[in-house]
Amino acid sequence: MKPILRFLKKYKLECIMAPLFKLLEACFDLLVPIVVKSIIDVGIKDKDLSYIIHGCLLLVGLGIIGLLCAIIAQYFAAKAAVGTATGMRRALFAHLQGISYSETDRMGRASMITRMTSDVNQVQSGVNLVLRLLLRSPIIVFGAMIMAYVVSPGSLGIFAATIAILAVIVFTIILTGIPLHKKVQSRLDKVTGKTRETLTGVRVIRAFNKQESEIDEFSQINYSHTRMQNFTGRISALMNPMTLVVVNIGVILVLYFTSVEINVVGVLTQGALFALYNYMSQILVELVKLANTIFNMTKALACGHRIQAVLDSPIGMEISPSDSSKVDDSFAVEFNGVSLTYSGAGAPALEGVDLKVKSGGTIGVIGGTGSGKTTLINMIPRFYDATAGEVRVFGKNVKEYELDELREKIGIVPQKAVLFKGTIRSNLLWGKGDATDEELWSALEIAQASEFVREKSGGLDAPVEQMGKNLSGGQRQRLTIARAIVRRAPIIILDDSASALDFATEAKLRHALKSLDYDPTIFIISQRTSSISHADKIIVLEDGEAVGVGTHDELLSNCPVYREIYDSHMKGGEQ
Repeated sequence: MKPILRFLKKYKLECIMAPLFKLLEACFDLLVPIVVKSIIDVGIKDKDLSYIIHGCLLLVGLGIIGLLCAIIAQYFAAKAAVGTATGMRRALFAHLQGISYSETDRMGRASMITRMTSDVNQVQSGVNLVLRLLLRSPIIVFGAMIMAYVVSPGSLGIFAATIAILAVIVFTIILTGIPLHKKVQSRLDKVTGKTRETLTGVRVIRAFNKQESEIDEFSQINYSHTRMQNFTGRISALMNPMTLVVVNIGVILVLYFTSVEINVVGVLTQGALFALYNYMSQILVELVKLANTIFNMTKALACGHRIQAVLDSPIGMEISPSDSSKVDDSFAVEFNGVSLTYSGAGAPALEGVDLKVKSGGTIGVIGGTGSGKTTLINMIPRFYDATAGEVRVFGKNVKEYELDELREKIGIVPQKAVLFKGTIRSNLLWGKGDATDEELWSALEIAQASEFVREKSGGLDAPVEQMGKNLSGGQRQRLTIARAIVRRAPIIILDDSASALDFATEAKLRHALKSLDYDPTIFIISQRTSSISHADKIIVLEDGEAVGVGTHDELLSNCPVYREIYDSHMKGGEQ
């Protein structure tokens, strides 16, 4: 309940007004059988048409007032429910922006999507129902029992026994359904994950003609989710027939004993019998509503706990106390005995790396797939923390920096070129929010992107679709390079960011980077030896270990792994 109340407390007025008007509606509903009783026992019995008309007008008035109360209650309940869901989504989205890469990997992106969508919707539905019905239904149930006692004291036992049996049935089913619903939501995570994976890789799936196998795999996951959902649904579906059976037995008993009072004892009127039947029917309807409300409330609580689990995950990364006595900024970046093992991994992705990089140098990083290249550079902006050793930037341990301060020093071009919906200008301004047009064009020139940008209608203000899908792979890469350059950060990281460029364009890019009007430290991660052969220092990685560090010529002489990569590229026609 706590995670929901955290967002619901902003709507205190709505939380009071919605149940209040529902209670008023309930009171008017409880009066209806009494009015009908008087119409039967007085108006119809005495054939008093005026009394009957006045009674009917009173019923119409009660109905109109009840309807108005219900509409007002629904308005306040909906406002509180939608506001709570909106606040929850906003808090979730903001929180997800701050969690570390490790937390993202642990929770899973599919699970986050499910919690942002399905779980929040369940909470919204639960809050709406609770505000409208959680108090109304018990009032109707106990009010009907009291009114039935007023009409016929002898019926109280039947009403009390019926309500007690129904309560046992309802809460037994609810307590059984709570853990089942959690399993349903966890399996929905898997459905979302598979859908996301398939949509992301749809071109590859079609290229390899794997549609049928993907459909089969999705069907298995979906069937597992459906089977659990159906099982949970069957359990909850028992509620209506079982409550109907109990209430109908109660109705039969009421009719039997009250008919005796009417025909034998003569203390009960026909109108009273009608009122008792109506009160029993009201109890049936409201208990079914209450059961569904509580069941939805338990689903909302289960979803609320899943949402709270995300909100409880730590934001950012722990900042260590700074030790100014150890600061030696003669090196831009230092790796001192660095190792990293990802959460849940059986072996380290990187182990025992030692590297010192002077400011203004160009560092090449090369190695086979899975050798740890991206892992290495991901520790510079502290996307991941080393599990052993330390990473220092300008003489200061990265753990001692505020994350904003650290990342302001780094312009990074990720392996996958990611652009956001907007314009070319809006994407470049991610690098530097107050950059002038001159600075943007300068960055585009260096990134070899100015020519195609000038050709586009609108130039800097040309539209960019989500993920840059209206641009080619090479254009996206060059724009992400320009975005990093416009920041003018002292450290620039290019993570295989020229893979979609031809050799001539890449050579122009390397030459332009050398002509920058300031002297940044540049890390270039590449699969091509030609891309890094000019670097001041090259580190060669294999299976997470540094097997060679030196210049291009030095590594050709004394590093078999580098020599093998170079030879394979030369045989492949690399210039």
